[in-house]
Amino acid sequence: MTASHTAEITGLYRYPIKGLTPEALPHVTLRRGETLPADRRYAIENGPSGFDPEAPSWKPKIQFLMLARNERLASLDSRFDDATNVLTIRKNGQIVATGDLETADGRAAIEAYFSENFQPELKGPPKVLSGRNHSFSDVARKVVSIINLDSVRAIEAMLGGAAVHPLRFRANLYVKGWPAWSELDLVDQTLAIGEARLKVIKRIVRCPATNVDPATAKRDLEIPPTLSRHLGHMDCGIYAEVIEGGEIGIGDAVAVEQPKLV
Repeated sequence: MTASHTAEITGLYRYPIKGLTPEALPHVTLRRGETLPADRRYAIENGPSGFDPEAPSWKPKIQFLMLARNERLASLDSRFDDATNVLTIRKNGQIVATGDLETADGRAAIEAYFSENFQPELKGPPKVLSGRNHSFSDVARKVVSIINLDSVRAIEAMLGGAAVHPLRFRANLYVKGWPAWSELDLVDQTLAIGEARLKVIKRIVRCPATNVDPATAKRDLEIPPTLSRHLGHMDCGIYAEVIEGGEIGIGDAVAVEQPKLV
């Protein structure tokens, strides 16, 4: 990719509770070494994981309810309120659970819903977990995930024209303007978005969660195997770390920063 290939942010999302509904944002302030505010702040433990909220450490996603195995999560519409820490879950337009995730009673209300409605998939009592500033990301480092929409269009072509909803990839930033798959070559490069700087650290290896349609909650595609057959790998998207903070928003340019001459 050359310096002339500047992308544009078309979508900006956070996921306050791992596996539950994406929340669209018009803009957000990035802070050095952090995720988007409240991104993956909570997770729902699926059986004992050993997670210690007083000494939070990374755990593999199989310890939690997640779309890769629990596609019914996509049928729920959840909203998290930062001011009150209240999570509200709706199904078919009706509120089915609500609770303050920073109180024992509030967490218990959410846990009761999953205990009653996700029993076949549970390995033990579901438990709402938080670890203060911890992020229940798929990777141990605090990252921002980025999806190139031209790569999503390329996947549609691989699938014979089947529509691929971009939110299958549960990214923080969706961008347009980069050639398909060119983002995979950006590892170790720095991205400039206004005053913010993000260093690309890793490609994202896709898992079966991408097979779930976020609108229907149906497992209707085989995206990782399709990528493997056509490209020889299952990568789509990149992880980046915030190395300089700043506000970013929809419509902002994403430029590949050129190394400074010394």
